[in-house]
Amino acid sequence: MRAIINGTIMTITHGVIQDGMVLIEDGKVKEAGKRHSLPEYCEIIDAHGGVVTPGLIDCHTHISTFGEPRTMPGLQVDGNEGSDPVTPYVRALDAIYPQDPAIEMTRAAGFTTIYTGPGSANVIGGTGIAMKLRGHTAEEMVIPGTEAMKFALGENPKRFYGLESKKAPWTRMGTAAILREALYQAKHYSEQLERAKEDPESEPKPDFKLDALVPVVRGEQRVRIHCHRADDIMTAIRIGNEYHLDFTLEHATEGYLVKDRIAENDLYCVVGPLLLDPVKQEVWGLKLETPGILTEAGIKVCLTADTSGGTAWLPIEAGLLTRRGLSEENVMKGLTIYPAEVLKLSHRIGSVEAGKDADLAIFDGNPLSSLTLCQMTIIDGEIVYQRNGGIL
Repeated sequence: MRAIINGTIMTITHGVIQDGMVLIEDGKVKEAGKRHSLPEYCEIIDAHGGVVTPGLIDCHTHISTFGEPRTMPGLQVDGNEGSDPVTPYVRALDAIYPQDPAIEMTRAAGFTTIYTGPGSANVIGGTGIAMKLRGHTAEEMVIPGTEAMKFALGENPKRFYGLESKKAPWTRMGTAAILREALYQAKHYSEQLERAKEDPESEPKPDFKLDALVPVVRGEQRVRIHCHRADDIMTAIRIGNEYHLDFTLEHATEGYLVKDRIAENDLYCVVGPLLLDPVKQEVWGLKLETPGILTEAGIKVCLTADTSGGTAWLPIEAGLLTRRGLSEENVMKGLTIYPAEVLKLSHRIGSVEAGKDADLAIFDGNPLSSLTLCQMTIIDGEIVYQRNGGIL
């Protein structure tokens, strides 16, 4: 058994506990509360007046799929299968590289779980997956059952295909049409599979592409829809509702323009990157006030760096939001419990509670401050990072 003592515990779901104690046993949080007498044979981790949080979570990264380090000119990264605008059958799982330097860098910043997935060149880009930042093989790292499908609207598909490859989609209309066609065919294919349970002779010819979309059109697999501009957000909502999809809005850069529509559809927004230059037209409307505006409208906002090793700097970037309409409490929720909910893992991670995985981070100050360093990261009760000369 281990005990973390002498720290302020940000439980996320049950307030802040001064001079708290976290007991860890068999990879789980056994107890989190005010300090009391310790059990016998307990290993002590002294937080030295620091802050204990649940392990941080970025639920939209490209760690491993856009591998690091890179070269100039760049080698082809594994994040976009640019051979076809519709590739639901590709899996980020097959691109996970446990020795990617971004993993160690992100873990050292207090992150314990991330979600990695394909990029946004394709209209349908394939499945991403959540993983814990430890282990030597993809199988040790990934969390089965967290797969989600990537869709992309806006500039990226029409630039990658229409402008650069001279094939569809050329326009936003074309992107939406390609997406609808794929979903229409997958829905028909899914219905054929259901009928075949009663009438085996009606079973359709196997289709690898459509088969990957069956859980999507059945509402069994969540869809992560890349959409920056307000009109793209509305297209995501329109198509998502047409096909009764379980979906989230990724980036939602201009979400403040359609906040009421997002709220009435009860959608999560995964907002970021927060400090992006106006590198393309669809992000010209970026505001650091957006997360606060969305939260005020009743929308749950997750925060993302939308990158690889750059996720390590996300807490500092998120700290800027506390002067721009988002409370510190909701900033921390956007780095913990809300992304856990998006990944459908809130029963295991995202807060410091008895029974949850012992995924924890210890900071020597406010986790959102540029003056703070992560001193220790713990995953499933095991210390996976310890800063030199830091906490013991």
